[in-house]
Amino acid sequence: MSRVDDLLARARSGLDRVSPEQAWDETRAGALLVDTRTPSQRTRQGELPGALVIDRTVLEWRLDPTSPARIPEAHDDLRIIVICRQGYSSSFAAASLQEVGLVRSTDVVGGVEAWLAAGLPLSHDPADVRE
Repeated sequence: MSRVDDLLARARSGLDRVSPEQAWDETRAGALLVDTRTPSQRTRQGELPGALVIDRTVLEWRLDPTSPARIPEAHDDLRIIVICRQGYSSSFAAASLQEVGLVRSTDVVGGVEAWLAAGLPLSHDPADVRE
């Protein structure tokens, strides 16, 4: 096992990862879906309904309720579901959010590729990008 695979396994060990269908259901029930894909990935794959787009480089600052750079939606009890293209970097992101104290954070198994394979909806609206 490579070192990065070991690191990924450790990050995932603290996550209760969800399927794309579970993510969709939870988002419709009030969870915050956070899309960390690059602009080019979102152009190719499409936008997700209800998702906030937050660049991975500022994710913790935007979602930490104690950060002066937080978004208005950020609060300690927030259920955050992170999604990326394939479900790898989102695992690291969700684990990092848990370390910040957002213990209900998780990610989507298989990322947007699994979302699309499951036939879940895409949005025709512009992305809600938070910088």
